[in-house]
Amino acid sequence: MTAPGARHADRDRDPAGRARNARPRDASGRPLPPGEAGVERVDEDVVLAPADALAEAERLLAGGYPFHAHEVLEGAWKSAPDDERPLWKGLAQLAVGLTHEQRGNRRGAVSLLRRGADTVTDGAVAAARHGVDPTRLAGWGHARADALEGGGELGAGGPPPLRG
Repeated sequence: MTAPGARHADRDRDPAGRARNARPRDASGRPLPPGEAGVERVDEDVVLAPADALAEAERLLAGGYPFHAHEVLEGAWKSAPDDERPLWKGLAQLAVGLTHEQRGNRRGAVSLLRRGADTVTDGAVAAARHGVDPTRLAGWGHARADALEGGGELGAGGPPPLRG
């Protein structure tokens, strides 16, 4: 019998002992074989000020890195005050929906785009505070999900700017 945890003894760990995957990743966030060149990664524990998180997420989304944008938005979600969490959670879910689309997972993309669109509207008060239009983003998320569900081309529905 294998001792508890022994099966994962060779996993990458951070200084606190939490499991990390230090393998390089592709633009969609998928791990690559050790030794292959990947794209620069976002620190899994990144926490930026709201304006900085939105700017960085927009930059990453515009560059075709929705997985990385998700990491930034998830950091904001986890560190946000309770009344702002629905906004950040919804934005992170929209980015994950785009990640699924980028990876060719139509069903996952539709599900996460719809969930993100619904959740981002729950953060309307916080959204106004940060210059985000949740109604516009929710409309885009639902329209993109509808297009994918109807057989639309994968990767054809890049996101609008998060602010504005």
